[in-house]
Amino acid sequence: MDSGVIGPARKGLERSQGLSYQEVLDLDAKPVPDCLREQRVPDIGTDPVPVSRYTDPEFFKLETERLWMRVWQWACREEEIPKPGDFTIYEIVGKSLLIVRQEDGSIKAFANSCLHRGRKLAQQGGCKQQFRCMYHGWTWNKDGSFAHNPIAWDFPQVKAEELGLPEVKVGTWGGFVFINFDPDAKPLAEVLDPMPRHFERWRLEDRYKWNHVAKVIPANWKVVSEAFMESHHSITTHPQILPYLADENSQYDILSDYITRHISAGGVPSPSMDGQKLTEDDILNSMFDTAGRFTAGGQRLSVPEGQTARVFGAELVRQAMKAELGHDFSDAADCELLDAILYNVFPNMSFWAGFPPSLVYRWRPWGNSHEHTLMEVIRLKIPPKDGPTPPPQEMRLLGDDEPWTAAADQLGAPLAGVFDQDMANLPYVQEGLNASLSGTVHFGRYSEMRIRHHHHMLEKFLKDE
Repeated sequence: MDSGVIGPARKGLERSQGLSYQEVLDLDAKPVPDCLREQRVPDIGTDPVPVSRYTDPEFFKLETERLWMRVWQWACREEEIPKPGDFTIYEIVGKSLLIVRQEDGSIKAFANSCLHRGRKLAQQGGCKQQFRCMYHGWTWNKDGSFAHNPIAWDFPQVKAEELGLPEVKVGTWGGFVFINFDPDAKPLAEVLDPMPRHFERWRLEDRYKWNHVAKVIPANWKVVSEAFMESHHSITTHPQILPYLADENSQYDILSDYITRHISAGGVPSPSMDGQKLTEDDILNSMFDTAGRFTAGGQRLSVPEGQTARVFGAELVRQAMKAELGHDFSDAADCELLDAILYNVFPNMSFWAGFPPSLVYRWRPWGNSHEHTLMEVIRLKIPPKDGPTPPPQEMRLLGDDEPWTAAADQLGAPLAGVFDQDMANLPYVQEGLNASLSGTVHFGRYSEMRIRHHHHMLEKFLKDE
């Protein structure tokens, strides 16, 4: 892969005329982490992609065989299976895995399928020392070794020592458990690089799962995930955030084959607001009233003379987080408190960086449908300095007729409202792709660079035998 450039965009990769993200960082009051100063912007062309990648059942079958069976995917949080025997179930394109905590604290992942007649060994997570098939009673220990066959006398063709449950690869990072069906897959650490280094300050492994909400969306998994790989759709889809979020002039980076990033500065108006006379007070109050991270308690805030909404807003967030959690955030940079900093891991995961509650997204096909996606949103929160860490919350699956705002008590009304605005597009994107007569989709050269790279990686996996 082209290593890109560090610094200003190269000629031919034009950016928005607004302040660049790096210029915004230059004005911040606190030192900026080095990882946010990195820029890697390779020129990956302007080629369109075929509409059939979103609409063709045969293409989806190829993804099932050559993509989902070969990539690292996060299956759960470690905190969800804390004790030996604790397990959860992860499912993707018809495959089902038991993710099980072992006696020594390690984690294994087994096929959730009886080796006798194929029945699932479990339908929901829990804690078991053994997995007993409810069909005929064949039983396995939590380490996957075979334990018992009620009529072993009638199976001379099988040997107990050869009946261990098939395993898949397991890795961990940031408190997440990852799986990979491919025994020859690259090590997880190699795939995630440079994220472990970048996230050293934000330590997702020390957080707890505060919320987990999901919804099935009638659109291909790529249609849904790509809606969260660029920011300029806010101009028409999320106009309420424009007074305080620099969307059109976001920074986009391809950090490796597997890791891409985009960053939108908070406390800075969108360039599309140019000409509208927003005061620093307007920007600040819009941010606190609309963003939903912290509230001004219904009071109108004023930016002290000589300060900006961004710098003052970041200080208010520092104070609010310290009051709530008891931790000292005095060394947290303004960008780590206000900005939307999204890292994507190919093919279907997104991890937000910074100190406020971190959003994590996962998009996966719903069953074996090429036109339905399970979108999951979790929020990871820093536990209070004094007091126990709250237990992880279970996933709430919204019904087909339930909007995201039905989970406003968990996600917060502003964030849930943003997702509903996205949902007003996505089903109709799928319908429009099915109705396409051109047969192609076009991406912006810079602002949609991450999406184009996503397709380049997809091509690589589907071409490899």
